[in-house]
Amino acid sequence: MSKKNIAILTILITIILDQIIKIYVKTHFVLGEEVKVFDWFRIHFVENNGMAMGIEFGGNAGKLFLTLFRIVAVGAIVYWLMGTIKRKVHNAVIIGISLIFSGAVGNIIDSIFYGVIFNHPSNKVATLFPETTDGKLFFGKVVDMFYFPIWSGDLPEWIPFVGGDPFTFFQYIFNPADSYISIGVALLFIFSKQAFPKEEKKEIETTTAE
Repeated sequence: MSKKNIAILTILITIILDQIIKIYVKTHFVLGEEVKVFDWFRIHFVENNGMAMGIEFGGNAGKLFLTLFRIVAVGAIVYWLMGTIKRKVHNAVIIGISLIFSGAVGNIIDSIFYGVIFNHPSNKVATLFPETTDGKLFFGKVVDMFYFPIWSGDLPEWIPFVGGDPFTFFQYIFNPADSYISIGVALLFIFSKQAFPKEEKKEIETTTAE
């Protein structure tokens, strides 16, 4: 399979999978609902405005800026991916960049369209493509659901400043698109020599005047 086809297949499969999972959770879970799969793995439905770890800034203007910035970033990733394909690097690098692209696009879809393709009832599951919705284009919220509280307890007293405080590892809730970005970055780190090749230094021959 050509490197171009590897990139296209990776992007299509991952974006479709991301959206299937998000739409299923959105239309089958009430906001805040949790299903325990294992003690250390739960499906917990939350939404946020799209920044990592649920951080927000600038209200609606900040969210719009973030979405537009992501769209520009996706364009840069496409350019990067095309250039990498032409260099015929290791397939893991192609997959890594493709995963980063898919993750960015997956969350952009939420931010742009989820405000208008779903309704937003209180204490009820959402409906896909309702007759009416009070949301707006570009102001949808990103759906998160994967929660891994691997360990919960109080931190040892000897730790400065936070000793004795309750702590959960891993406390952040994320979605497939977020995991794609993390895996993609990890692959680029592992194959960094192929992903970011250093230009060969050309030796400059000097001549001395006689």
